[in-house]
Amino acid sequence: MTVLITNIGELTTNVRSTDGDPTGTLHDAAVLIDDGRIVWVGAAADAPQADETDDAGGAAVIPGFVDSHSHLVFGGDRAVEFEARMAGQKYAAGGIRSTVAATRAATDDELRARLRGFIEELRAQGTTTVEIKSGYGLSVVDEERLVRLAAEVTPEVTFLGAHVVPAEYADRGDEYVDLVTGPMLDACAPHAKWIDVFCETGAFSVEQSRRVLEAGIARGLAPRVHASQLGPGDGVRLAVELGAASIDHGTYLTDADVEALAGSDTVLTLLPGVEFSTRQPYPDARRLIDAGVTVALACDTNPGSSFTSSMPFCIAVAVRDMGMTPAEAVWAATAGGAAALRRHDVGVIAPGYRADLVLLKAPTRIHLAYRPGVPLVDQVWKDGVVVA
Repeated sequence: MTVLITNIGELTTNVRSTDGDPTGTLHDAAVLIDDGRIVWVGAAADAPQADETDDAGGAAVIPGFVDSHSHLVFGGDRAVEFEARMAGQKYAAGGIRSTVAATRAATDDELRARLRGFIEELRAQGTTTVEIKSGYGLSVVDEERLVRLAAEVTPEVTFLGAHVVPAEYADRGDEYVDLVTGPMLDACAPHAKWIDVFCETGAFSVEQSRRVLEAGIARGLAPRVHASQLGPGDGVRLAVELGAASIDHGTYLTDADVEALAGSDTVLTLLPGVEFSTRQPYPDARRLIDAGVTVALACDTNPGSSFTSSMPFCIAVAVRDMGMTPAEAVWAATAGGAAALRRHDVGVIAPGYRADLVLLKAPTRIHLAYRPGVPLVDQVWKDGVVVA
C-alpha cells in the first residue's frame, strides 16, 4: 500500500542540491512511501496518486534522527554524582564503576524493561535509529547479556567491554585486556556489529586500545573509539589509522587531530549532552566543519555524563554553544549519524531509503534550536509506519 505525505511546508532531504546545499531543502513538497521505503520525493503539485494521503498541514519534515552513540542498558542512576558535579566536583571516568555494580545486580527482565522504556522515549523525540553500547557489565557473563539485550531492539550493537578496568582488576589493566580480547570477545561478538574502547587517561592506554580494536577487527567487528574527552591524547591517530567509523567525544583536539580527521572517512561524533552535564568545555564544531571534518551529533544517553535521550535538546545546545547553524546541526543528527554508522539507508529522504521521517509542530527545522525544550515532534514514522 502506498502512502503520500503531502503539503509539507519545508522538507529536509539531506540530498545535496545543485547549489551546494547539503540539506537539499524543498518547499511545498511531498513524499511517497511504499512498503516501508521512500519511492518518490518532489513538489506536492507533481505528486503521484497513492492509496492513502497524509496531510502535513504545512509543517516541516526532517529525516528521523540517527543517534550513533548511546549506553541504554544499565541499572541504577547517578543523580547524586550529578548533584556533586553541579556543586563543583570534577567529572572522572571512575564513576562508571558504580553503574557496573547496579547493572550486575539487575536481572535480565529488569534491564530489558528499562531498555524498552528508553527506546519509547527516544522514538517520542524523533529518533528512529539508535546504536547501543555495552560497557556496564565488565565481566564475561554481564557483557554478553548486555549486547544480547541490546540486539533485541537494534542491529547497531557495540561491544564496549573496554569501558574502564573493573574494581576486581584494579592495577591489572593488561590482564583485564586479556579477558576483553579473549573470553569476553568470544561471548559478545555473535551479538555485536561494532567494537569500541575508551582510549583515555583513567581508562585504557593507546597500546591497550590497539589490542582491543585489533582483536575485534579480527573477529569481524568494525571499530569505533571513545577519545579526547578528558584531555588531548593519541586516540584520534589510532582511530584514523585503523579506519574507525567514528571517534566520539573529541572535546580536546589538537590541530593535528583535526587535520587527520579531515583527511579520513572517520566521523567525529560530538556529544553536547556530555559537556552540558559535566561542565567540560564545548568542542568548537565551527572549527571542525570549516576544516572539512564530517560531524555527527548524538545523545550519549548514559547515567553518568549525559542522561538525556533528546536529540532536539542536543541540536539546541550544538547551535547555542558549539557554533553550528541549525541546518548543520540537523544534518549532523541525521545524515551525520548515518555516516558514523556507515548506513546508506537512513538519515536521508530520497528514493530507496527507509521511510523514517519526523513531522514537526513547526514551519521550519530552525525551531528545534529556536524553541529549546518545547516538544516539537508531532509524528514519527519508522519504516513507513507511524510509531509515535
